[in-house]
Amino acid sequence: MKGGSSSSRGTKMTAILPWELIIEILLMLPVKSLVRFKCVCKSWLSLLSDPHFAISHFQRLSSSSTRLLFIGLPSPEIRSIDFNASLHDDSASSTLNLNFLPPSTHHNVQIIGSCRGLLLLNSCQSLWVWNPSTGVHRKLSSTPIESNLMQAMFFTFLYGFGYDPLTDDYLVVKASYNPMPYNPLGSATTRVEFFSLRTNVWRDYEATHLSYMNSFSGIKGITEGSLLNGAIHWLAFCRNGSMDVIVVFDLTERSFSEILLPVEFLDYDSDFFDLGVLGDLLSICFAEWDQSVEIWVMEEYRVQSSWTKTIVVSAENIPAAMYFFPICYTKDGDIFGTDGWTGLAKYNGKGQLQEHRSYSKGCYRSQVAVYTESLLSFPM
Repeated sequence: MKGGSSSSRGTKMTAILPWELIIEILLMLPVKSLVRFKCVCKSWLSLLSDPHFAISHFQRLSSSSTRLLFIGLPSPEIRSIDFNASLHDDSASSTLNLNFLPPSTHHNVQIIGSCRGLLLLNSCQSLWVWNPSTGVHRKLSSTPIESNLMQAMFFTFLYGFGYDPLTDDYLVVKASYNPMPYNPLGSATTRVEFFSLRTNVWRDYEATHLSYMNSFSGIKGITEGSLLNGAIHWLAFCRNGSMDVIVVFDLTERSFSEILLPVEFLDYDSDFFDLGVLGDLLSICFAEWDQSVEIWVMEEYRVQSSWTKTIVVSAENIPAAMYFFPICYTKDGDIFGTDGWTGLAKYNGKGQLQEHRSYSKGCYRSQVAVYTESLLSFPM
């Protein structure tokens, strides 16, 4: 076809098809295509930039457009991976970049939250919210604790990121603790702050009754929260009870509570637990010294007696692997996860290794997170 701009072609297509039908067709397309289609014509640009269209698209396709973001350090190597495809199918992954971050910080990036297609990144003490599907990003301001030298004795150990549908707002939650038994700020050892993307303000949470610190059984220094049932969940050590618990922060109520670990864990001789969500159930993986991992799920939310051991997976057949840490289930029912260093692996429901692939070399632990492709941006 000769002549004609993309704008005129888009106008002709609009004239041929009813506008309502065009919207229905676009709502069924992947985010990658919709981002390209913004340049078709002004009416498409307006539609695809509309927050209401983004919400409708997310609600319709969220269950079928989940992917894995993989950051292999120290390069970094950043991939968006379809974990339902073969790990050796390069067409099922695409390369991304973090060009909005200063190059000097690329070696020190941690994914500390995922919610509705947005990822929360920690890069050398700076927090960023990023949509890997559209490239939209935003740097968060420093917290009051970070800005106040009098608070320098506090150490950050918990981060969380979630969405409050009641206020249509995203919250970043941060908890810090003072390791000293006596401090000039009183008896409280835990400080909690949360940031509203809508108001662009950090607020203190009145947490004088909280006494948490990083779990001695955790595998990470700073723990990212697991999002489930409108709340953020962390593994932490409760000083008042002298035991590990799951801390729960309700995003709508702005309140804290606790969930107890399986009673069987009291008799286990290991220092490696990891908290996550598998198949919409809260999960704990318990690492043994022989490289095997027990995967437990809470079949009835908040009921301690419903913790059930589902499977034992061994990493002994993965070269140079530390442990296998589950991330999610595939559509075929396989368990997808990381080998603890730089690779990804799949196991079937019987705990048998199906695939393994290393993406980078070195002693750095890769960063991974499940996210949903979306057009969603930040609340105004």
